[in-house]
Amino acid sequence: MANNHKSIYSALAANLLIALTKFIAGAFTNSSSMISEGIHSTVDTTNQLLLLYGLKRSRKPADESHPFGYGKELYFWSFVVSILIFGLGGALSIYQGISHIIEPEVMKDPFWNYIVLVLSLIFEGTSLFIAVKEFNKTRNGMKWWDAIIKSKDPASFLVVFEDGAAVAGLLVVMVLMGLSHSFQIPELDGLASVIVGLILVFVSFILARESRSLLMGEGIAPETREKIAKLAEKDIAVVKTKSILSTYQSPEEVVLMLIIDFEDHLDTEEITEAIKRIRENIKREFPLVHFVIIQPE
Repeated sequence: MANNHKSIYSALAANLLIALTKFIAGAFTNSSSMISEGIHSTVDTTNQLLLLYGLKRSRKPADESHPFGYGKELYFWSFVVSILIFGLGGALSIYQGISHIIEPEVMKDPFWNYIVLVLSLIFEGTSLFIAVKEFNKTRNGMKWWDAIIKSKDPASFLVVFEDGAAVAGLLVVMVLMGLSHSFQIPELDGLASVIVGLILVFVSFILARESRSLLMGEGIAPETREKIAKLAEKDIAVVKTKSILSTYQSPEEVVLMLIIDFEDHLDTEEITEAIKRIRENIKREFPLVHFVIIQPE
């Protein structure tokens, strides 16, 4: 997860640099869409801090109350981030936009808004480039959507989605704000705010779906289960692997339970030795499997 820190820190720096300037520019020019962008950057800044906190908490060593460790802290805080994107980012932006459509205000000279938006686009674009570059390192040739669905590390793709939404929102605001000022249609500025909010709501649903799946105990992929079953069945003491149960405790830690049918003629000591061999083979072949529980049938 070290690579994720780079993308998270770059996103945090970008959002800190531009959040305050967006609020100042929005207040100075009466721009609803700029205020929404300020809300967006503030929420994103909070999200990066929560992700870093979740990463730190997930590395706490196991103890008596949490024998499998604290890895799922990352999944919990990733889910909290998705809720914040929906509530503070999406819902507030939509509310702000609708308010300005119902009671439109004529925008003042948007010159400074454009300066802030261009700078924001540079910062967010740079952050997005870094996040995509880091995420590409983990894809292993898979298609983007497949890599996101199969990823067990929400921090790796969460920043990509956040920065992607930020860049899309900035482009929408630049276009509609320009049209609003040029044609004196202040409602378009409110519409930009609504579109930014809808983008954030869409992103929050995707992130919440993936984080919830991991938080609820998503297991290893079917092809991995099949490989583990075949590996166990290579042992001379095994008749058949009856069942495999698994769950990700963190992106780098899997808990695995196998129910195995051993040869009938084996005594307790021989089964114990077989279990030890199988456990060692699985851990050697699959480094992410930290805990292997084997139950004879």
